[in-house]
Amino acid sequence: MDIQYLEEVSLNAWPSYMIELYDGWLIRFSYNYSYRTNSVEQVGISTIPVEEKIAYCEAVYDHFNSPCSFKIQPLLDPSFDHRLSQRGYDVRHITEVMTADLNDVSLLKEEQREYIFENRLNLPTLVHYAGGMTVELNAVVTDEWIRGLFHLNGTSEPNLRRIVPSMYAAIPKETIAASIEIDGRIVATGLGIRDRDYIGIYAIYVSPSCWRRGYARAICSTILKEARLQGARYAYLQVVKGNTAAKKLYRSLGFQDFYTYWFRSKVLS
Repeated sequence: MDIQYLEEVSLNAWPSYMIELYDGWLIRFSYNYSYRTNSVEQVGISTIPVEEKIAYCEAVYDHFNSPCSFKIQPLLDPSFDHRLSQRGYDVRHITEVMTADLNDVSLLKEEQREYIFENRLNLPTLVHYAGGMTVELNAVVTDEWIRGLFHLNGTSEPNLRRIVPSMYAAIPKETIAASIEIDGRIVATGLGIRDRDYIGIYAIYVSPSCWRRGYARAICSTILKEARLQGARYAYLQVVKGNTAAKKLYRSLGFQDFYTYWFRSKVLS
C-alpha cells in the first residue's frame, strides 16, 4: 500500500464546494464543513517561493472569512510543517489512516438479504442481522440519507445545509450509502466510496441513543462485503486521534494503522 495512492483516492472521494489549483497546491473551501474540504493540499510541483504561496493562500481564506489551514502528511518535507509553526499555525485535527485487506476482514454475519429496488450496482435493498437489526443500502446518496446525516452530526447552519448535498452529488466514484432506521428515523449512517481497488469508509455516525448496539459494526460490515463483491481488494478509513471507541471497532474488523496526518491552522486577523 502506498501513501501517495491513498492520498489520491481520498482526495477523489470527498470533493470540496470550491477548489482552486495554485502552482501545485490545491486550495479547498466548503464553508468549514470539514478540515479536509477547507484546507490547502500539496498535489504537484511548486515553482513559486513558499512564503509567497502561503501569503496567497492566507489572502484567499481571509476573503472567505475563514481560518487558513494546511494539510500535513508524511510525504511533505518536515521543514514545511516547521515553517507554519513559526508563522503561528497550530496543529489541529490529527487523523489516523487505517487500512485493511478485504480478504482478511472480520465481518458481522448476515442472516438474510432482500432485493426490493433495482440499482446500478445490484446492491441488496435490505441486509438483516441477528437481533432484528437491518441495514438499508442504496447506490446513490439520497436526500433522505443526507437529512439523516445532518441530524446525526448536528449540521444546522443554513449555508452548509445548502452546499453539502451538492458536495455528495459531486463524488465522481461509485458509492454505497448505508443507514439503519428505527420507526422511520435514520439512527445510523455510513458511506462507502470505491476508487479502483479501494473502498473508503466515510460518514459513520450513530445516534447516542443507539450506542453499543452494534450498528456501526453492521454498517461497516455491510459496506465492506458489498465492496468486495464489486471487486474491491482493500479498504481504508480515517479516524480522529483519540476516538478510542472507533479505533477499537475498526481494529476488530481487521483494520491496521498505516499513517497519520494533521492540519496546521491559523485564525486570520
